[in-house]
Amino acid sequence: MRQEIRGAIIAVVVIAAGVGGLYGVFSTLDQVPSDPTLTAAPEGPRAPPVDKSGFKQAPGITGIAEYINTDEAGLAEAMDGKVVLYDIWTYSCINCIRTLPYITAWDEKYADQGLLIVGIHSPEFEFEKDPDNVRTAVAKYGIEYPVVMDNDMDTWKAFENRYWPRKYVADHEGFIRYDHIGEGAYDETERVIQNLLAERASALGMQEAAAEPLVDIAEFEHTRFRTPELYLGYHLAFGRSQIGNPEGFQREQVVEYAEPASTDLHKFYMVGTWRSGAEGMELVSETGRILLPYVAKEVNIVAANAADLVLRVDGDVIPPGIAGPQVGPGGALRVSESDLYNLVSEEAATERFLEIEVSGPGFQIFTFTFG
Repeated sequence: MRQEIRGAIIAVVVIAAGVGGLYGVFSTLDQVPSDPTLTAAPEGPRAPPVDKSGFKQAPGITGIAEYINTDEAGLAEAMDGKVVLYDIWTYSCINCIRTLPYITAWDEKYADQGLLIVGIHSPEFEFEKDPDNVRTAVAKYGIEYPVVMDNDMDTWKAFENRYWPRKYVADHEGFIRYDHIGEGAYDETERVIQNLLAERASALGMQEAAAEPLVDIAEFEHTRFRTPELYLGYHLAFGRSQIGNPEGFQREQVVEYAEPASTDLHKFYMVGTWRSGAEGMELVSETGRILLPYVAKEVNIVAANAADLVLRVDGDVIPPGIAGPQVGPGGALRVSESDLYNLVSEEAATERFLEIEVSGPGFQIFTFTFG
């Protein structure tokens, strides 16, 4: 859940986060005008030709560091005359990850009918610029469509984008006809795809495909009130008081964080010796701890570098019934890759106290995200 203006609006996020994920809250802001006629079911006679004077042309894909599942020439050829869904994402963003089952299902369902999906991987953290990390994520999530690594954010800027995730759908002539920020609106998005494919078939004199039922995947349900995303890097957390320790963030300094006498909800507390970095905290001592009073049904971290974690909830080792799938017996979690890790997964939002014991100097933690 990321964007460049998060600091000024984080209070609104806490109240409104239930509407389709953090970024979905801003779905009416900063959006390209969409064609409202496309969201209805594609039935009945085709509409007359569309006046496209009010729509923008999709910008070119530019400044790409690496091509995955394609190459530059192959991508340009594949895009020609296709309905294109541009998915701006980054692989450690939980909101982006939740959209991928729908996107991969649409790829499988509509690729033969003229849909091309292009994943624009625009990273937030340095480790997300590593091609090996992105290729691992592409394989992990079963992505077979082209993915381009927008490491310098040139394509992100060309789209004038500020959000993860974001989906633009362009028609076969390259006009952006639909734009959605954040999670959700999957039925609406798929109807747009179906209508634009029908429009393309009509324009090219092709037989239109028969109407198909929409992809049926259970959508993640956000809790209406939950702890907002917490940032452990001084750059991302600028202007927000999310670290509860009186020592606070100290730029690029090694800080000995003491055990807090008390804790406040929606803040995190470091214990041990940690380096305060722009993107996150790095453990310097052999062991350390992180304390987190929160409200949510799901807790995730973005972390890097090898370390062994032990999770405790409300003073006891986390019980298997609420432990994330990556957590083993005794609350153990092994961090081995630069990635997102699910720590807690419950049926309903609950106020709890999470304690993370860390063994492994060099361990880095960047964000807490909640569901």
